[in-house]
Amino acid sequence: MEVLLIAIGGFFGAISRYYISEKWNRKFGFLPYGTLFVNLFGSFLLGLIIGFDTNQYIYSLLGIGFLGAFTTFSTFIVELIGLQEANKTKGMIVYLIITIIFGFMFALVGVSIGSRV
Repeated sequence: MEVLLIAIGGFFGAISRYYISEKWNRKFGFLPYGTLFVNLFGSFLLGLIIGFDTNQYIYSLLGIGFLGAFTTFSTFIVELIGLQEANKTKGMIVYLIITIIFGFMFALVGVSIGSRV
């Protein structure tokens, strides 16, 4: 049952990430804003789910499945390399710092909000 929930969540998470990333990354040129958004928003949502202390089935569907496919560390790394290869060092550093620091902060806020509800 859990594997099916993970697969369903992953299907919708991957499609959501693809849609947002494609649309936003093409619209804005300086940084890959689509990937930045999905990673920061996904960090917040995962923190929220953890804070809610949901059951294993909800966590499998949303935490592992949807958010596992929605957020993307590998694309983040590839985009960092692309920025570096395009000699956009400032953008690369800004993107790296924003993603790591704010991703962690968003997750903490999500846990805090989720544990209070």
